[in-house]
Amino acid sequence: MTPVTTDADVSEVGPDTVLPSRVQSVDRAMRLLEVVAATAPRGETVATLAARCDINRATAWRLLGTLEAHSLVERDPTTNRYRIGLAMIRMSASAGYDGLVRRTRHILERVSEQTGETTDLAVAGQHGVTYVGEVAPPSVMAINWVAREVPLHATSTGKAFLAWLPPEEARGLLDVPLPRFTETTVTDLDQLMAELASIRERGYAECAGELEPALYGVSAPVLNLDGRPLGIFSIWGPVSRVPVTRFAALGPLAVEAAAEVRAALLG
Repeated sequence: MTPVTTDADVSEVGPDTVLPSRVQSVDRAMRLLEVVAATAPRGETVATLAARCDINRATAWRLLGTLEAHSLVERDPTTNRYRIGLAMIRMSASAGYDGLVRRTRHILERVSEQTGETTDLAVAGQHGVTYVGEVAPPSVMAINWVAREVPLHATSTGKAFLAWLPPEEARGLLDVPLPRFTETTVTDLDQLMAELASIRERGYAECAGELEPALYGVSAPVLNLDGRPLGIFSIWGPVSRVPVTRFAALGPLAVEAAAEVRAALLG
């Protein structure tokens, strides 16, 4: 177990003391930030945040006050709910995804080699998903999806993202009426919401030519500590190689890969 330094420990150290690698108050502040981010866009009160982080309310209040002073979180004075602040948004926008892709590329490569198909990693944002990493077999000519956003209702990636959001939040992200791209695109909102419930129960989403007629695939969510999607892991290819009959085999592989990505990102 990694040793954790308390604030009291820090106050007693001398100039030659070698500190352990973690500080308890920083650990707690980071956990608070993660939970605040997970409650977006509504935010949450200090009492609920303290309970979810398993720290007492007074400590949570002090930490949130410090984070608020640095614009890492902001408090709605009407509801007293905390949300992610402008400083976090600016840092997120400037961070890029190079580190994330480096830490997970071996998973993309292994699953691509194992299945013979293209694998993708997408990240979740406030309004949808964006592809950031992709590996295609050497012999396959594949469309490159990196840096592209896709319609949420017409891809397995988008549906895997929506399925792990609260239903009302998922509805709010959809453009109604839902546009049709192919004969198999689901354009009825109630039908789509029912499918999202089935996806969550199954653990992965499927797409049978709903955006591009010849592209079929499966996707599974990479979940944060609160069960919200951080990203999506996808396996896809042309219908000639990825027919519907392969979904039952590829889906669990996507779920396993998504869990590996989660472990690589969250530790």
